[in-house]
Parts: sequence; structure tokens; C-alpha cells
Amino acid sequence: MITTVTLNVAVDKLYLVEQFETGEVTRVKECNATAGGKGLNVSRVASILGEKVLATGFVGGHSGEYVEEMLKRDGISNDFIHVDGESRTCINIIDQNGKSTELLEPGVTVSEKEKKEFKEKFEQIISGSNVVVLSGSVPLGCGPEFYPELIQLAKGAGKQVILDTSGQNLMQGIKACPTMIKPNKDEIKALLGVDVDSKEDVIAAAKTLHDGGIPYVVVSMGKHGAIVVCDEGIFEGNPPDVKVVNTVGCGDSMVAAFAVSFARGYSMDDALQFALAVSSANAMCKQTGFLYPADLQKIMSDGKVTKLA
Repeated sequence: MITTVTLNVAVDKLYLVEQFETGEVTRVKECNATAGGKGLNVSRVASILGEKVLATGFVGGHSGEYVEEMLKRDGISNDFIHVDGESRTCINIIDQNGKSTELLEPGVTVSEKEKKEFKEKFEQIISGSNVVVLSGSVPLGCGPEFYPELIQLAKGAGKQVILDTSGQNLMQGIKACPTMIKPNKDEIKALLGVDVDSKEDVIAAAKTLHDGGIPYVVVSMGKHGAIVVCDEGIFEGNPPDVKVVNTVGCGDSMVAAFAVSFARGYSMDDALQFALAVSSANAMCKQTGFLYPADLQKIMSDGKVTKLA
């Protein structure tokens, strides 16, 4: 089983519009709501891929109840800590040219008591999991030290841990040496203070993080694919060429594919091929953190993975 942790749950709303300009009235052509926060995107994709998933984190108020209802509708098991306040709503506005504008609310505030309650629940939940995925931002009240605490608990229980976050949460999280991280080039620059303009720069930076104790360092590069540095070697993956509809959730879909690959024991070249195809299939859909299995099947072999060393 895969456990996903979404500390800053959201109701994700996708608005499709003709055009979007600040200061103007905008008519929405189509609106779609999903259970959001990066970890819940991972949950949905991993579930579509056929893995058993349990989602956890913090939820609050009517929005939190709505998130739980949507997860139930999608057939995803969940076990959240209920907190005071209202879970956030995040809006993604996409115009007819495919340009995306995101509005992200900060979320609820979590108390020390609620944090303690979550850690106790977390230890119980992960006992039945193979892979634990920690994704996204943290709510107010959970500082950047919270992820390292969860990583240590999961590693102490013998679980593989994927961390997908940014800023201080990533900076502090890598000190606990999760099994895998998935920074982009900007996040690597912030982590190490080095420029990563070329492929060689990316590989060197990823090797530095790998040598620091992180078994799998995956550097995502959007339409240019990904670089992976691990004990099996250095791998470069180029994604399939697809018609892009919505890129929001592609990174989460890639994380979901790696989580599934870990659960199934895939080799890294197979895992990277799978992750690139899953991420690309997500980009073909309007809905965030979603894919159609038929699309995935069509493009599964279209990407290219090369072992560089």
C-alpha cells in the first residue's frame, strides 16, 4: 500500500475561460473541482494506476468535508486529522491559449495538540504501507522541522519515503535523507547555491545530493524530461510528445508513478519510462492529477530513457 501525506489539503478548482485579465470581469466557461493538495493528486493517480492508497493529513471545516466526499467518490481511502478552521481553496485559471494562472490560499493553522495527534496516527497508518509520500506545503503551525520528523518515523518503520516539497521544507527535509526527492532546477539552485544551466550542471548537483545520503535524486525538467542519479547509475529520460492541455499536476503524477514503481520493485530505467508516460498522460487531461489509462497505454513506449553512466 502507498500512504500519501497532504498536510495542506485544498479544494482545487479549475476555471476554463476565453481570456483572463486582471481588473476585468471574466466569464467562466467550465469549472471542475477536485480533492487537491499535491499529495491528493498523487493519491488519485496512484489509485488510477491500480495501487491501494491511503490518504492522510489535516482537513478543516466544510471544505475539508468536501475533500473527503470527493475522495470517497474516487474510491480513495482516507484517514485525516480534523482541525479548526477551513481547508483552503486553490484556483487554476486556464485561458484559450493554454496560459495558466494559479491562486493558492495559505490554508488552516494547526495546533501543537493536533500535530501530536497526527504523528500518532501516522505511525499507525504507515505500518501497513510499503511507500510513504510526503508532498506539498505545510500549514501554519507546522514548521519546516515537521517533515524531517515524519521522514524519521517512516524510515524507522522500514518504509521507503518520497519527499516532494520546496523551500525550507525541502531544505530541512533532505537532512533526514528520504529515499527520493524530486526537485526542479530552480529548487536545486536554492538548495545548493549553484547554477544548473546545462545537463552536466544538473547531473553534478544531483550527484552532490545523492552523495549526501539520498538514494534517488530525480531532477524534473518539465517538457525536457528528467535526470535521475541513484546507485543503479545516471539516467536521462525524454518524455513522449503529446498535446498538452493542463500541466498542473504533472509533477505529482510523476511522483505517483515513482511511488507505484517502488511498490512494484521496478528497475530505475523502467520506473523512469513509466513516470514520464504517466506525467505526460496527465498533461493530456483538463483535470488536475488525473489520467486516462487508454492515453497512458498509447504513449507508454514513446518516451526514451538512456543510461548515461
